[in-house]
Amino acid sequence: MASTEQVSPTDRDRVPGGSAKLVIFLAVLIGVLLLDVSTKLLVQRHFFLYQQTDIIGEYVRLTYIYNPGAAFGIHLGDHSRIIFLVLSLVALAALLGMYWFTPVTDRLRLTAIALICGGAVGNLIDRIRSQSGVVDFIDVGVGTVRWPIFNIADIAVTTGAIILALSLWKEEQHIERR
Repeated sequence: MASTEQVSPTDRDRVPGGSAKLVIFLAVLIGVLLLDVSTKLLVQRHFFLYQQTDIIGEYVRLTYIYNPGAAFGIHLGDHSRIIFLVLSLVALAALLGMYWFTPVTDRLRLTAIALICGGAVGNLIDRIRSQSGVVDFIDVGVGTVRWPIFNIADIAVTTGAIILALSLWKEEQHIERR
């Protein structure tokens, strides 16, 4: 005899792959990915390599470059592209595992994981499609004192990592208080 018991929406959301959890994750991931890919395409279509355009004086510029390394210009020699491609895939696998075990009620952590994944996938797409590296274009600084040029994916990864660290720290503090 089959059970006629129905699963309530809140019970379904507690399941590691619950639909509300997936909606949060995919909405953030796809939003980051669309914004990242579209801004990179716009820069590639409307700028020539190394072109600079001031947006807010000399403080914020658009500067079209390729970054063969990782965030903030980290470079590991001739094999950087492959090394960072593999590291991205490993990080994505770890983040998907973290997603799986994060309850739907922890929306802050789900958002953080999705931000990191969206940014990682955005830069991974660049690494796969071009041997030149990742398209970077956001250039901030004063005069010759400049932050390494970055993109939307980098912002998402950095923001997500900070939020994730705070979320994990908050959980640790909660556990220690028990």
